[in-house]
Amino acid sequence: MSDSQPISSLPPVTNTKLGIFYSFRRCPYAMRARLACTLFLSPQCLELREVVLKNKPPELLAISPKATVPVLQLKGEQLTNSTLVDESRDIMLWALEQAPEKLKGQYLPFHLQLDIDELIDENDGSFKWALDRYKYADRFEEEEEYYRKLGEVFLVRLEHLLKKNRYLFTPELSLADIAIFPFVRQFAHVNKSWFEQSDYPKLIQWLNTLLESELFSSIMKKYKPWQEQEESILFP
Repeated sequence: MSDSQPISSLPPVTNTKLGIFYSFRRCPYAMRARLACTLFLSPQCLELREVVLKNKPPELLAISPKATVPVLQLKGEQLTNSTLVDESRDIMLWALEQAPEKLKGQYLPFHLQLDIDELIDENDGSFKWALDRYKYADRFEEEEEYYRKLGEVFLVRLEHLLKKNRYLFTPELSLADIAIFPFVRQFAHVNKSWFEQSDYPKLIQWLNTLLESELFSSIMKKYKPWQEQEESILFP
């Protein structure tokens, strides 16, 4: 979580005019935020603005100094009185706060909260570090295989967890799965033939299950880059 504002104090979305969601289709951080919003929010309660990273709209630059996606702008009573959520994990947790208690208990069981948080920390830390270098090995000092082996430390851990359950912590989908899945997908795509023949059968099965799901298809729809004069796209 970011240090900006406690998730519990952020305003709920109550109509389509309150939330603006800046996203980029292929960004894994934006993917997991869209997954959470799709799972936990009422239909069409946000306006989706697809961003071209090389040509970011001034509206995004004006509200977010770092100008990276995803960014969620929750508007208050006045247009100028808005709350910004610009970390994907914070967006996921905010979306979960809007869900019924039963869903909260499924996706973030109280007794697993620390374990789930720690696993996501590792994904966002050492695994993402290795992933970036594995994907773009020609920009760094070591060979591709070197960075792949660093990333495999995390894959081994995921494989071990998936030997116990269909998903990472429970028989059902949890916040850990949707937070980590987009990054494993990206890792697998660097060298698909290697990944498909690797010694991670449970991880491969888990990844394929999520890739083939209606949930994933729904968040990967293609949209034209947002322009102010065009009709709003409502999401999820």
